[in-house]
Amino acid sequence: MARDFVPFGLTVCGIEELNGFCEAGVTHVLSILDPGHPEPTAFGSYGEHKRLELRFHDIIDPYMGQSLPQRADVERILAFGRDLLTEPTGVGGLLVHCHAGISRSTAALTMILAQASPDRPAAEAMAAVVGIRHKAWPNLRMIEFADEILERRGELVDAVRARHRSYGRERPDLVQFMIDNGRVREVADLID
Repeated sequence: MARDFVPFGLTVCGIEELNGFCEAGVTHVLSILDPGHPEPTAFGSYGEHKRLELRFHDIIDPYMGQSLPQRADVERILAFGRDLLTEPTGVGGLLVHCHAGISRSTAALTMILAQASPDRPAAEAMAAVVGIRHKAWPNLRMIEFADEILERRGELVDAVRARHRSYGRERPDLVQFMIDNGRVREVADLID
């Protein structure tokens, strides 16, 4: 389904999984790390690739002195996505990762796909990401910025909120994790 959006392979993973993709033909990497986290050593085995590295915490509202994702971060992700589609030598494969491969990375890929096919429903972009990474729980703050920038009039936010609801019903432990980590806005309609 993701190939319906872009003409290259897509991978989403966490830091611990990066070594498993050294031979996967990755030509482009979108790397989202916590501030202060060391650069993953796995990239030394990837061969030549282009990489955008961003650093912010996986939060959606101010929380315990952590760094929020900013609109400028989302603008950089979207610019990276646009550049991929116009890459003169082609893209062999895009790997998007964050710490666990669940939230920041899946938000980034969802917005890249929504941008690549603006005429398609945002729910289809979200479904394509879930097809790649079942445990996708996109960061709502990042998606809110992308929805505004891409002028999706709430459609992208609605698609991600629907994902939060469906996966939250499947994984109540994840709902509690979000509550415990200051992300109540993502699970508010799942709380009794």
